[in-house]
Amino acid sequence: MNGENGKENYKITFMPSGRVVEVESGVSVIKAARLAGVHINASCGGSGVCGKCRITLESGTLTGGKSEKLTDAEYEEGFRQACIATIDSNATLRVPIESELTKGALPTEVPVRHQARMHLFNIDDLKKAGVFVPPIEKRVLHLSEPSHDDNMADAGRIIQGLKNEHNERGMITTLPVLKKMRSALREKDFEVTVTLSRSVAKGGKSHIVNIQPGDLSHRNYGLAFDIGTTTVHGSLVDHQTGKLVARRADYNSQISYGEDVISRIVHAEKPKGLQLMHELVTNTINGLISKLLLKNDIRRDEITSITLAGNTTMTHFLLGLEPHNIRRAPYVPVSTFFPPIRARDIDLELPLRAVALVFPSISSYVGGDIIAGVMGSGMYSTDAVTLYIDIGTNAEIVIGNREWLVCAACSAGPAFEGGGITHGMRAAAGAIEDFGINPATYEPMNITIGNKPPIGICGSGLLVLIATLFEYGVIDRQGKFNRDLETTRIREGRSGYEYVLTWEKEAGGDSDIVINEVDIENFIRAKAAIYAGCKTLIEGVGLQVTDLEQIILAGAFGSYIDLDSAMTVGLLPEVDPARILYVGNGSLLGSWMSEMSNHIRRDVVEVVRNMTSFELSEVTDFKDQYIASLFLPHTDVSLFPETCKRLKKLC
Repeated sequence: MNGENGKENYKITFMPSGRVVEVESGVSVIKAARLAGVHINASCGGSGVCGKCRITLESGTLTGGKSEKLTDAEYEEGFRQACIATIDSNATLRVPIESELTKGALPTEVPVRHQARMHLFNIDDLKKAGVFVPPIEKRVLHLSEPSHDDNMADAGRIIQGLKNEHNERGMITTLPVLKKMRSALREKDFEVTVTLSRSVAKGGKSHIVNIQPGDLSHRNYGLAFDIGTTTVHGSLVDHQTGKLVARRADYNSQISYGEDVISRIVHAEKPKGLQLMHELVTNTINGLISKLLLKNDIRRDEITSITLAGNTTMTHFLLGLEPHNIRRAPYVPVSTFFPPIRARDIDLELPLRAVALVFPSISSYVGGDIIAGVMGSGMYSTDAVTLYIDIGTNAEIVIGNREWLVCAACSAGPAFEGGGITHGMRAAAGAIEDFGINPATYEPMNITIGNKPPIGICGSGLLVLIATLFEYGVIDRQGKFNRDLETTRIREGRSGYEYVLTWEKEAGGDSDIVINEVDIENFIRAKAAIYAGCKTLIEGVGLQVTDLEQIILAGAFGSYIDLDSAMTVGLLPEVDPARILYVGNGSLLGSWMSEMSNHIRRDVVEVVRNMTSFELSEVTDFKDQYIASLFLPHTDVSLFPETCKRLKKLC
């Protein structure tokens, strides 16, 4: 059958999901997968250089799909790269497990082994501090009926009732509420529930945004979201009690257009590209909202507000703002502050009266997710000198306390999320997350998520793996393998020397699982960027590492960092581990707190205004610090005295 452009249409079946899509000839496999709703790991955004998007051709034919990432033997076996292979017949394609996004493994909590160090800041803290004042509240009124002696207008009766029964003053109503007022009052004999939206501005007036017959004051819910580049996390909260009702997470649908923000900005600059990026992220959020409500038997009209935090690019996509200059010097976003917005105006499937609060940003690369983390961790209100680090493709760093705050961002690359690593992957079943080695035979002990056969290495596993190889002398301070060791595990591979973690017959895939010198080099560059960023920021404010009273680690990777390994390789400054706390998803925590407290929302504005931003790329010392950090643990081993005391021969 021919398509609209006269091209032949072909039916493509993706396994193991069984999803089928019909596309024109010449369409790339990865585009067909997007249309079918099948996720394929496209780390490079479809430019053909990462090799992560391999699929297997089970029937039919494809044009192209061969690159230097595939050997001739693999190509003959049917492997193709989805981003450069195009459709030319009906075909059945299999997405290997290492190319899929495994939703069941999305991390949402700090792992058990770190919960003793978990920084807890919950609703009881807000109540004790007297700041549990939700931005949206419901008040039930029991009003007298009009009479000849009391013929006050309905609106005046409600405003007077709010004053008499709840000491609420200075109310402002809206036309939609006025239209509902007469019938709502009389349906339940003048018992009504009034929904109030609090002004963020100190001394500002509250608005009456809804009126309902009867007592529905106990049905008042809000949503808090963290919009990550990779994943979107959502929470459902009860405004009346402060209770966290439920949490859900899903992959950000934009991921098919690249795993980093730059790839997505490039796509957004194409015709209709920005609208597509907006639709993808709002579709992900709406999907999570539906699941949260359905699971907890809550009606959509019972949602009164939503708070969202994301990096600057994600925020621009959410609001439909052009992100073009975020990636171009001098790196200027459209805005860093955003007014309260009707949720419907940004295509969120919520009641017309539901208000969306979007966290402000600091700069192009320090976004609302970091501001939310600063709020959620409580570092903005403590006297302790604190270093807050959110580690991902970009590492955002904040130092300070209640008196002052300074922030910076540095690009660490995708190594901590599995990118740029031969067998790197996200944290999913079969990913190596812990590692040990026999010091006599150099045989490995791989521990995988779900105790499944190994199929790759996740970020936290990569950290432990490299630290262990270094500790036992398998690699030197430059990350090069010791070729004199008596083991068959070290061999010369396609990308230089490598260490075999799992032989093919023991693996969950169809090849040996290895770590090679290029992988280790990529890791060292990533850890060097983070350490250099921390050191530059600390010294830039006139302090030393020894002046830090606490370090707070945030983010998916940050929550799983093994502290001994992090200091062994020089990823984190060497401090007493007792000073290090984990906060989990700081962005989601800050969003949840803002849903619970108008005081927090007010403080956000002051925090952003008082925070100073460093542009590390313009600081000469950062480049020097980075070069000095390109060794394990560092060129200056005196910065890691405990590590070197333990590893005397290596340091």
